[in-house]
Amino acid sequence: MMQACRETGMTYHGLKFYCNEGLVPNVKRDKLNRRIFDERDIAWIKSLQCLKKCGMTIADMKEYMNLCLKGTESIPERKIILERRKAVLLSQIEELEKSAAYIDSKQKFYDEVLSGKREYFSNLLPCSCADS
Repeated sequence: MMQACRETGMTYHGLKFYCNEGLVPNVKRDKLNRRIFDERDIAWIKSLQCLKKCGMTIADMKEYMNLCLKGTESIPERKIILERRKAVLLSQIEELEKSAAYIDSKQKFYDEVLSGKREYFSNLLPCSCADS
């Protein structure tokens, strides 16, 4: 199990959790009842890690895994699940890009203030306009 943790970058407890949740099916065991992971198991665990990074819940991953276990007949359903997840990711990327653009504009504003090219103003402070 520790070797599988090294190969996948998972913690022992994380990998044990995935196994106990039934997310790593058909894991073999040795004479001492320790889990033995082969290359296919490691590849699947890495797939689970990617699905998690994509925002899938444990329930989502179980649904996807169960479809995978059905073989080629479930490929259309799996494609739909992945396409929906991709759409969510692309939307998140768009929002992150907007946030990064906002930070860029604020940094530019601050640079211009610090260089004297622009007068500072804040939406949080009262206007420092001179009275006529």
